[in-house]
Amino acid sequence: MSVDRSRSHRSRSVRRLSAGPDVDRLDPDRLRAELQARDGPARGAPAAMRVVRAPGRVNLIGEHTDYNDGFVMPAAIGLEIRMAYLPTDDRHVQITLDETRRTSGFDLDAIGPATGRWIDYVAGTAWSLAAAGASVRGFRGFLASSLPRGAGLSSSAALELVSAWALAGDRPPTLDGLGLARVAQRAENDYVGVQSGLMDQFASSLGVAGAGLFLDCRSLDWHPVRLPLAEIALVVCHSGSARRLERSAYNQRRAECERAAATIAKHEPGVRSLRDVDPAMLARYRDGLDPVAERRARHVVEENLRVLATEDALASGDLAQVGRLFAASHDSLRDLFEVSSPELDALVDIARLTDGVVAARLTGAGFGGSTINLVRHDAIAAFRAAVERDYPARTGLRPTVHEVDSVDGAGLVV
Repeated sequence: MSVDRSRSHRSRSVRRLSAGPDVDRLDPDRLRAELQARDGPARGAPAAMRVVRAPGRVNLIGEHTDYNDGFVMPAAIGLEIRMAYLPTDDRHVQITLDETRRTSGFDLDAIGPATGRWIDYVAGTAWSLAAAGASVRGFRGFLASSLPRGAGLSSSAALELVSAWALAGDRPPTLDGLGLARVAQRAENDYVGVQSGLMDQFASSLGVAGAGLFLDCRSLDWHPVRLPLAEIALVVCHSGSARRLERSAYNQRRAECERAAATIAKHEPGVRSLRDVDPAMLARYRDGLDPVAERRARHVVEENLRVLATEDALASGDLAQVGRLFAASHDSLRDLFEVSSPELDALVDIARLTDGVVAARLTGAGFGGSTINLVRHDAIAAFRAAVERDYPARTGLRPTVHEVDSVDGAGLVV
């Protein structure tokens, strides 16, 4: 599916953030003023400045299925990155971070290898765009974010999408939203070195307000899935424990899935990935898999079915079934894929014991980060209170609770 939407957005993405500083930090006029204060050319060309935004995402369901050619259902959310930028013709990129007030940059004609710093996501996007034949321009930028650090809400994908728009200069990118997502994914895979699937960049690029996104990661067919937001709210709980799924651990999980698929493919030539394996096939060849590969495969095979079942349950308004599917997904990520953590399990336990919480599970790659919760509107205050009361007693950590909108994907801020 393709969506021909305007390339600018009157963003509603922060309207549910009650904390004033978060809203103020992303104010377009403030970002422009900060850039002007730091950059001489920007002071002389205020009309040439642009502000671009890209949202983070939650994955409603379908975890670690994207790089297995499976199904996912993310949603772009109103926690995001914004950047004021001035296009230039000097082939240099320079960005100042609001949080640290430090500036990093690189030359578009001499990008060089990854350095292990945040600027790699920008440099990798420039490299990937050029490799795809897209023209890129230098720019000066000032960047701010409302995405909690280490929350597992895809700040890296948001940074890549913001960068792709800024690198296009004073015109919208020539690539469509899906093309931009694929370019950003290649930046993360081949430049940064994280073998992620397409889901995060896809959601940040092509989000639809009020909806989740069903994506077939093999065919790349997708469509919005309307969420019952009149009944429930999306509530993200950040564990206060930064996501600890290091690059090597993420890549290891992917290798384990590929190992399982390759073993089954020896008997079933049509198997290219775990997407092609159904429960009966997995049962036939389970004894030939090592125990780790078998657990990983079982999670992926069953998770793909849960994504399909969740779409059906949402369409029929069966929120009780959605809750059961979220619970099964979390338990599988904990027990079979082994990417949960005591902190995430504690948050899910608290949610399961709170009246009015329809569904809860970890979201993102795991090992810390956040949970996604579907909460009836009249239960949000009680849920927040339960998390803020019980979670520190269980973990010694301080959580943060965000009620978030489902928002449109990346674009210029008007």
